[in-house]
Amino acid sequence: MVLSVAAGLMSVFFLAGLYVAVALGLIGIILMHFFSDRPLWDMLGQIAWNTNSSFVLVAVPLFIMMGEILVRSGISERMYRTMSYWLGPLPGGLLHSNIASCAIFAAVSGSSAATAATIGSVAMPAFRARGYSDRLVAGSLAAGGTLGILIPPSILFIIYGVLVEESIGRLYMAGFIPGFLLSAVFMLIIAVIALISPTTAPREVAPALRVRLISLLAMLPMFSLMFVVLGTIYLGVATPTEAAAFGVVAALILAALERQLNYQMVREVVLATVRSSCMIMLIVTGAFIMSFALAILGVPAQVTQWVAGMQLTPVSLVIFLVIFYIILGTFMESLSMMVTTIPIVLPALKAAGVDLVWFGVIMVILVEAALISPPEGINLYVIQGIRRSVSSEVGLETGTMMDLWIGVLPFMLGMFIVIALLLMFPDLALWLPNLMKGR
Repeated sequence: MVLSVAAGLMSVFFLAGLYVAVALGLIGIILMHFFSDRPLWDMLGQIAWNTNSSFVLVAVPLFIMMGEILVRSGISERMYRTMSYWLGPLPGGLLHSNIASCAIFAAVSGSSAATAATIGSVAMPAFRARGYSDRLVAGSLAAGGTLGILIPPSILFIIYGVLVEESIGRLYMAGFIPGFLLSAVFMLIIAVIALISPTTAPREVAPALRVRLISLLAMLPMFSLMFVVLGTIYLGVATPTEAAAFGVVAALILAALERQLNYQMVREVVLATVRSSCMIMLIVTGAFIMSFALAILGVPAQVTQWVAGMQLTPVSLVIFLVIFYIILGTFMESLSMMVTTIPIVLPALKAAGVDLVWFGVIMVILVEAALISPPEGINLYVIQGIRRSVSSEVGLETGTMMDLWIGVLPFMLGMFIVIALLLMFPDLALWLPNLMKGR
């Protein structure tokens, strides 16, 4: 009964256009008012304080700030040029550079939208005069951007870890291999399409070996930042929050070396960080209010009993949830999809004995699929905005959203292939965290 009312309220509020954070908080308050006599109003302040004072969640605005600094530093342009020198001669040409650059930028960004916007703004102008399929170009950039939330450091892994009370370090290690495996699958899909239809993605002429070797110097800033952030986490020197702080300082130093560090840049970085951080933290706070209400009303226990009665195996339950999230992702924003459902499905996952680190990786890939699922995928709108900007500069017509919807379909297939591999071989996600931190 309570769960049905919550689902109905969620549908009404989202269709009415309420902000996600407001909708989640209102659902918790309404449920407590009608189904419980406990004074939720007296607890709201404590819930909000406990949520927003979490040391782990401090990493969220820090990683956002690091990504914003990199976006404005100019490092990403030289990184993309280097990738194009080495990957352009392969079947699929510069499309491989889109995926590889997104994967590398994801390893220091943590944000899907920032990855898509940064690499998209650098790459899109290069394709207009080269005869590439516009659909495939846009699709590769939108899909490549999703790597920002799977390859560590990932903001979504932090939020998931807080929701399920799981180690952020283990989640980061678990996402490393699947993240680069997904990148490889994307590149394989591009190569197959290019071999079948060479005109959609012509190969590039490789520059001289000396030029390519010299261009690798442009990768040093990114690799040094990756070591500062990921190296300190994997070596046990710093927590994810401390590593994020190191990353911000290192990014500022790199921006200063690039002569991009000035008052205007810092102002833009701070404003963008505050906007994104406030949105995320309000949503998380609303999710915790709803989760608290559901826990008080006994919904987790009811879900646990229901799952136990079905006698599902861990894999069967996860397959059921995969189908559920694929459908949900077509009409629901990705972050809200996760924070609204995890508190409900978590008891079922624990009752079935599902490894929460393994499921976390699958969950993030499903959120990635939601980011490019028509019609609500946010990465689609990010790339469409860049297409419109580039088209206006050169006086060409902007393609439609339908082009993007068609262009991302092969890459959504790649995501489902990786999910299938994770279901068959859980050690793809669990081997590295078990090796580094023990079982």
